[in-house]
Amino acid sequence: MSFLKKSANFQPLSQSEEDVNDGNHHTTVTTAGADNGNNDHPERQPYSDHNRAISFESNDTNNGMSDNDVEITEYPARLGTRPGGIFGRCAGGSSIRRGGGTTTTTLRGQQVQHTMRLMVGISAIGGFLFGYDTGVISGAMLPIQRAFDLTPGQEEIVVSSTILAAFVSSLAGGTLNNMYGRRLTILFAASVFTTGSFVLALAMDYVTLVVGRIIVGVGIGIASLTTPIYIAEVALPEMRGKLVTINGFLITVGQFTAGMIDGVFDKYLPESGWRWMLGLAAVPSMIMFHGFLMLPESPRWLVMANKQGEALDVLRTIRESDAEANNELTEILDSCRSSEDDGDFTTTNTNGDGGVGDVVVGDGSIRDETQSVPSSYGGIDNDRLNFQSSQDGFFTRVRNMVSDPGTRRALTLGCGLMAVQQLSGINTVMYYAASIYEMSGFDEITSIWLSGFTALAQVIGIGISIYLVERKGRRCLVLSSLSAVTICLFGLGGSFYLSRIASEPVTSIRGNACASQKALVWSGITSYCYDCTLIEGCGFCGGVCTPGNESGPTLSKDVVCPAGASSTWSYDNCTNPYGSYAVVFMVGYLLAFGIGMGALPWTINSEIYPLKHRSLAVSFSTAVCWICNLLVSATFLSISSPRFLTSYGAFWMYGLIALLGWLWLYVALPETKGLHLEEIEQLFLRPEDNRVVQAQHGTSTGTLPKMTQVVPNSTLSLDS
Repeated sequence: MSFLKKSANFQPLSQSEEDVNDGNHHTTVTTAGADNGNNDHPERQPYSDHNRAISFESNDTNNGMSDNDVEITEYPARLGTRPGGIFGRCAGGSSIRRGGGTTTTTLRGQQVQHTMRLMVGISAIGGFLFGYDTGVISGAMLPIQRAFDLTPGQEEIVVSSTILAAFVSSLAGGTLNNMYGRRLTILFAASVFTTGSFVLALAMDYVTLVVGRIIVGVGIGIASLTTPIYIAEVALPEMRGKLVTINGFLITVGQFTAGMIDGVFDKYLPESGWRWMLGLAAVPSMIMFHGFLMLPESPRWLVMANKQGEALDVLRTIRESDAEANNELTEILDSCRSSEDDGDFTTTNTNGDGGVGDVVVGDGSIRDETQSVPSSYGGIDNDRLNFQSSQDGFFTRVRNMVSDPGTRRALTLGCGLMAVQQLSGINTVMYYAASIYEMSGFDEITSIWLSGFTALAQVIGIGISIYLVERKGRRCLVLSSLSAVTICLFGLGGSFYLSRIASEPVTSIRGNACASQKALVWSGITSYCYDCTLIEGCGFCGGVCTPGNESGPTLSKDVVCPAGASSTWSYDNCTNPYGSYAVVFMVGYLLAFGIGMGALPWTINSEIYPLKHRSLAVSFSTAVCWICNLLVSATFLSISSPRFLTSYGAFWMYGLIALLGWLWLYVALPETKGLHLEEIEQLFLRPEDNRVVQAQHGTSTGTLPKMTQVVPNSTLSLDS
């Protein structure tokens, strides 16, 4: 079989070969037919900068084709095309013409889609692990408390130790990402998480339990930082929101799965089932570890590490045409241009194998590949492309990041968005869902099963988010979600308040200990059955609040309760006609939260930072997420106690925070739908930023450097 091959011998353009048509920058590229190995039959082909695609054609003197001859013409994808199918597909692919007919297919496109699904699926296991841990502890805490006889303070430590470890490791994760790349960092996180899961499964005392939770927290903190970055950096621009949101979707799937596992083991292994609940997390972490052994490094980190050739190789495997890969590499390099130096932007020919080829500078001159590679790309030296990861210390990189006006604005938005996500109370619901349902009057088994099925509401919400994120945009979904979350939080608080005032009134009190309790925002006087059962060592029957325990009153029930032995003894909770209200508002809260606030803060944080600061900035926003998570989870039981805000006051406080967050995000949150990562950077720049940079560095930015289009085996220089 003979093949007609396309030529890749591109030459630099002269000014006369440029054409401007209808306001679009249009350049003609001259290539030669490659079938006979010479340039006797040149053919001009168009390059459209406006459409960001290159059309390649074959040319051969032999136009006769037999049935076995194949002519392949590449039609690169046009960026911005709306994807289709489950994961989406760009327009483009290969047109295959055989003797006797023409068949159009997208062989490369199908391969790219398959690769993208594999990469996102394996990466999103990190989200599953995140969700599984936050969900499993809700049901596991009840049997763990019985097994180790934990105090409320020790319970909070068991929960919050993982969060504190995740906070610390997320700060260190930015440095790990810069130094070792996304892939090795995720491999490390998976191995740590596996180790922690085995420690938890074998824990024999309280101390070992806390140690295991800390180890797991280290893995979660690093994975929660790195997997959204990895997905965002490899995803097609028009699919990025959907794919990063899938990571958030797997978080909720993990929470729901944990709830179901909690329910099963609590029923069939009520005393030792918690070991299986915590130990089974090792299974997905081992799958993620082995999966990432097969995946490539992020092309953007490879550029950061000054490995442009390897970056181009990776891009060619995850983009539907070489031209699209070349364009994207150019945009990545352009985004790294220094604003403090002058000069033309230059790049190198990578030949697709990581080696260095011809270097074409802005004036069209060519340096031979045998010459030394220039030390800078348009004012960006190789150390700057390496983002100071090997020379500058942590605090130097932090100073450089916060002194950049655009990055500082993006960081304020990203960290604030994470704070609103956590301070609106999501993890009070996820960590203490079973306890909240017990507060509402349900028994332990029912509360565990309800907490598991309640998590399903967030799974559905994020499923809706995946469908809508590239249709309605990030901003619309976040604001709509947060407004519904606010309503549900006030409603949830209201359901607890109704539970109090609708419970039976107290007509008689036996013992001073049951007469009142310390309170911050209410009188503390025992007026209802609800108040009585909140006092340790007190219970209610027949209108009387009296000392007792789970078995009954301290004195004979026939003596204490006026109605005699037939009266219902209430110790942990009272009959609650409004318990179903709490279920409705919990489900509504999680559904609304999932549609926007569940996954989109992670999506937005993975795309708003410039490449040179992305790892560090995302580590900061992730650290804010974890520290706010820690603040909420470590204080919820105390804040919701009668001594402080009460249960209804706590949820009203979270609702007020959500309302204030909505007002701020309405002003501060831009739309990033469909934009390249490098284009999103521009949303946070202001006209005065150049003057700020000049004042900081004592330099002049001069004119912007010329754009360079990287193509196989050569480089195109285009005037911007």
